[in-house]
Amino acid sequence: MAAALTPAEARMVATIEADHERNVQVLHDLVLVNSGTQNLKGVEQVGAMLRPLFEALGFTVRWIPMTHAGRAGHLVAEHRGNGRGKRLLLIGHLDTVFEPDSPFQGWKRTGDIVEGPGVGDMKGGDVIMLAALKAMQAAGTLKDADIVVVLTGDEESPGSPLSVARADLIEAGRRSDVALDFEGLQREGGRDIGSIARRSSTSWTITARARSGHSSGVCKPQVGCGAIYELTRILDAFRRELAEKDLTYNVGMILGGSSMALNAGETGGTATGKPNVIASDAMARGDIRTLSPEQEARVRARMQAIVGQNLAHTEAALSFSDDGYPPMAPTAGNKALLAQLNQVNAALGLPEMPAGDPANRGAGDISFVAFIDGLVGLGMAGEGSHAAGETADLNSLDVQAKRAALLMTRLSKAPR
Repeated sequence: MAAALTPAEARMVATIEADHERNVQVLHDLVLVNSGTQNLKGVEQVGAMLRPLFEALGFTVRWIPMTHAGRAGHLVAEHRGNGRGKRLLLIGHLDTVFEPDSPFQGWKRTGDIVEGPGVGDMKGGDVIMLAALKAMQAAGTLKDADIVVVLTGDEESPGSPLSVARADLIEAGRRSDVALDFEGLQREGGRDIGSIARRSSTSWTITARARSGHSSGVCKPQVGCGAIYELTRILDAFRRELAEKDLTYNVGMILGGSSMALNAGETGGTATGKPNVIASDAMARGDIRTLSPEQEARVRARMQAIVGQNLAHTEAALSFSDDGYPPMAPTAGNKALLAQLNQVNAALGLPEMPAGDPANRGAGDISFVAFIDGLVGLGMAGEGSHAAGETADLNSLDVQAKRAALLMTRLSKAPR
């Protein structure tokens, strides 16, 4: 392994190995602070804990409040180099899905497996980012690197509107050449996987209205079948007719009856009705996930066409959310980045990482800067993300930090 590494790269590897327990301690301290997205003070506290760690590496750090978007804010750290190499954007987030009222809190270590809220998604990734940058500093490769770090405070539940909540990330992307996302490492069958694509996430709502009446007349010409049958027709047609590669379509909630109303958070609602009354109102909510803007436009048009084929005496409308996450397609530039990562793997004596199926990753912040080359999954490996009992494998901390440090160093020396 050592013969394939430059002296600076060997120094980075040694630094990361020597700092292992210190990096674990940083992760421990971060995980013990609840930073559920809605816990604004907790998110700010995690940002405040990370700030001096970036400043010690020579970064200029600022906090961007997002109270106007209903969220805590973002931590942005910038390091100016010599301006000659590729400009890097490192992406992470401060928040977790576990709010203060979640019973899943604290830290538990069993050998090299640690359990805690956000240990993998994605406080582990934030620590790996810092470990890699510290190794670069120790080897003298950080001083010439142009790097901006954006750690959002609302990745798990974005503020609204997204045009405001992600404006600073997009602006940073426009000043960068490459985006590296430190969310969790994907593994399949024990093999580390490279991620060069993520799908979109767009919510939709269907509302159906119909004539009401006595159930003895249901589906007769004078009355029609009612709103619930109309909604069922649409949803079953989606199931039968929308299927294509890289697309998923989900129904997450249905309401229907003689009346209905969503709750304030639009996560549920109430409906009234009787077995012998034809339903006058129905609605469904769900999402679609696509791999490209072209696929999303095509699927939306097919959905609208299906909705428009109404049963007699019914009407239906389909709307899409304005605040969806865009897709990140597997571009030639992204594939080239994975090839460069595999050159790093070869230098480290690690197996090659194949490109993973984008259907195995959720939507993420890197998609907002998909106009530059990007790579996902430089964070911790683990299990049970977003669920009580979430774990991370500490063995992956050093491996991922080494990969990141060498890749960032090589990219920062490559001409723009």
